[in-house]
Amino acid sequence: MAESKATLQVPGQEAFDLPIKSGTAGHDVIDISSLGKQGFFTFDPGFMATASCESEITFIDGAKGVLLHRGYPIDQLATRSSYVEVCYLLLYGELPNAAQLEKFSSTVRNHTMVHEQISTFFKGFRRDAHPMAILCGVVGALSAFYHDSLDVNNPTHREICAYRLISKMPTLAAMAYKYNLGQPFVYPRNDLSFAGNFLHMMFSVPCEEYHVNPVIERAMDRIFILHADHEQNASTSTVRLAGSSGANPFACISAGVASLWGPAHGGANEACLEMLAEIGSVDRIPEFIAKAKDKNDPFRLMGFGHRVYKNFDPRATVMRETCHEVLKELNIQDPLLDVAMELERIALEDPYFVEKKLYPNVDFYSGIIMKAIGIPTSMFTVIFALSRTVGWIAHWQEMLSQPGHKIGRPRQLYTGTPMRDYSEVSDR
Repeated sequence: MAESKATLQVPGQEAFDLPIKSGTAGHDVIDISSLGKQGFFTFDPGFMATASCESEITFIDGAKGVLLHRGYPIDQLATRSSYVEVCYLLLYGELPNAAQLEKFSSTVRNHTMVHEQISTFFKGFRRDAHPMAILCGVVGALSAFYHDSLDVNNPTHREICAYRLISKMPTLAAMAYKYNLGQPFVYPRNDLSFAGNFLHMMFSVPCEEYHVNPVIERAMDRIFILHADHEQNASTSTVRLAGSSGANPFACISAGVASLWGPAHGGANEACLEMLAEIGSVDRIPEFIAKAKDKNDPFRLMGFGHRVYKNFDPRATVMRETCHEVLKELNIQDPLLDVAMELERIALEDPYFVEKKLYPNVDFYSGIIMKAIGIPTSMFTVIFALSRTVGWIAHWQEMLSQPGHKIGRPRQLYTGTPMRDYSEVSDR
């Protein structure tokens, strides 16, 4: 890392230097870790201008529409690799050769089953419980079953936990879905791909044979890839913060699931489907387009534009192609899908949307795909969590493997009442 210095001049004090650090891409950062010794903290609500860590995993350039995993563009990974291969890349830093991929895939396949007693946990939830509520509880409870490898300072233990979480999350997600339906849980099958196995556990029933549609299987795999990691977002930062205390990995991932559940984070594709339902039919689209263009109207189109990508979402290009492949394959007649396709056409052609770069994003297309293949909106964020688990684990692993890592302890700007003396009740 090249290093230079910034000079900070505070009124009434001598100027002092702060190191400037440069990464391999992106903005330089000013190292303010010594600022507290000078009697100051910085104020950055939401940490929008603060680098909380040093990482080699994922890089985003929102202005240019760039998303890289270990240096590889997301569109290349989504169209040419598999989710399991991307998992290996995120965890180990390099793409696997054939032997490494086979060994990794085999290990993941052989960890997909969960302890039989875990199924009894589900009985404690109401049948209509939100699947994310179930997932939060059950993932955290895994530490009670797999407590043989919970030493977070042991690299071997961390690797075992990584395999367990990546492998078992699809099983738990499918179990949450089946529990809502009142159907029996379906055991995983080791002869299927990662995505194919998930679809099998979601949609098969004991009384008939289920065949995985290869078009749907590939679409599901791409959804997993495109949501695998997204740098220091809210849920990933939550996992890192929880992990910085030395908490066990199952508790950390459960914290990530809880953070992802927030509608401002993982609920975007669910909100998109709710918007399509609100519009209802193609003939009502002009009314909602007018509302979206009206600055005085609070309505906004969900699934268009992105707070990070100011130009275009690089994931959306792949997801758009996949979406049209799925709709063609299934030939579904659904008014909401008709609304979605007409909204897409307008957003790609209307000067207002083109000028403001309000293009359909990955949440728009992934929501349509999952709707088309029969996944209820309540499961959308669960699938997001399933996909993101490897990203959370990779960042957790990276943090713990870095020398000198510290427990997270953000500071604050206190604006409450200053010190005052306690008074007796009779004197108040």
